[in-house]
Amino acid sequence: MDDKAGDNHSELHSLLFLLFLIVYGMVLLGNLSMIGIIVTDHRLNTPMYFFLGNLSITDLSYSTVIVPRTMVNILSQKKTISFAGCVAQLFLYALFMVTEGFLLAAMAYDRFIAICSPLLYSVQMSTRLCAQLVAGSCFCGCISSVLQTSMTFTLSFCASRAIDHFYCDTRPLERLSCSDLFIHKMVSSSLSGIIILPTFTVIIVSYLYIVSTVLKIPSTEGRKKAFSTCSSHLGVVSVLYGAVFFMYLTPDGYPELSKVASLCYTLVTPMLNPLIYSLRNKDVKEALNKLLEKKSTIL
Repeated sequence: MDDKAGDNHSELHSLLFLLFLIVYGMVLLGNLSMIGIIVTDHRLNTPMYFFLGNLSITDLSYSTVIVPRTMVNILSQKKTISFAGCVAQLFLYALFMVTEGFLLAAMAYDRFIAICSPLLYSVQMSTRLCAQLVAGSCFCGCISSVLQTSMTFTLSFCASRAIDHFYCDTRPLERLSCSDLFIHKMVSSSLSGIIILPTFTVIIVSYLYIVSTVLKIPSTEGRKKAFSTCSSHLGVVSVLYGAVFFMYLTPDGYPELSKVASLCYTLVTPMLNPLIYSLRNKDVKEALNKLLEKKSTIL
């Protein structure tokens, strides 16, 4: 009976490893391809694709912080991570996640300028401003990550050292703490609000203006073209924020639901983002076809 249970356990681990391997492979392929297309095709040398390239780098980064270590633990008998490794994992994960939120807000602002002030687009969305927006996103991510990580690891951990999660995250680490979590949770929630509310507000307000402007376009074809430039970004925003809100609204008593939400934005979101942009974006599809034709000619 024990041998059979052990075999089933081993088969489940092998299946999980294979699933993580396939999805992570798709994350690597999709995001590296997107970065390669944007870098090599001069027609994509625009602010929108500059932000998209940085979004792909961010997606790739936070998946790489989590997934390889998780895959190693799936196959290992002793599933451990060092204290320093846990700190580094939480810091980097928080850094890239927050950076992505600010990048999506910058991309919404870019679409707002492109549709609502097209004649001033090249002036307002200068190379310098785009670089500043990306640098600002990284800076906000870094500050947030330092605060979140330092708050989490100043807690006292006197309970079990077994983390009920597949990576080091704030909520599962809080469950191991014997400290009074009231002030910690208040500060953590405030920090999350400071990050989520402004970025989400920028996205919502930008799209309210975009919709208002597009509805004033007289031709159906013009409205369709204007909306098509925003549909990919809206799809990415919906997937990411849907997973984030689902995780934060899940009660602490249901850790399994938090794991599902975490899987969505550590694996599913980075995998879907390149697909959404490549399938919904005419420029990216043309650039990809051109690259494939060039490779087939060489071969």
